[in-house]
Amino acid sequence: MPSFDIVSEIDRHELDNAVNQAKKEIAQRFDFKGTNTQIELSADGISLRSETEGRLDAAWDVLTTRLIRRGLPLEAFQLQDPLPAGGKTIKQDVVIQVGIPTEKAREIVKLVKAMKKKVQVAIQGDTVRVTGKKRDDLQDVIKAVKEAELGIAMQFTNFRD
Repeated sequence: MPSFDIVSEIDRHELDNAVNQAKKEIAQRFDFKGTNTQIELSADGISLRSETEGRLDAAWDVLTTRLIRRGLPLEAFQLQDPLPAGGKTIKQDVVIQVGIPTEKAREIVKLVKAMKKKVQVAIQGDTVRVTGKKRDDLQDVIKAVKEAELGIAMQFTNFRD
């Protein structure tokens, strides 16, 4: 029976490359000289540090440009509020969303069931599996889920006939 999975994943290698490119650009640009602006990648997210909020915004713009060029969806990155980090520096964290949250998975299930197609939808941890008898029904589900802007990055993997 044909099926596919809806997942939310980020290619960590491409993310690492994008962050490294952004670091190089910030180190070379004249408007960042002397501002002590830094970008750090950790296991749970990205942190931006600078002396002013304007420089934080500019560093975020540089990083988003690199993320887009690397083909990473911006919906997977949630920018938090800037916080003082001691001294003159300000820190802003970027949370990387991996996996589909339960609320969003329920929205996907509700959306698919509202289509009245002959498919079954199951939430399996942080993925959503869609199974049906007809391949065309599954392709219609993919199209509908893509068009419904749910605010998360989604990929459609493991398509099997």
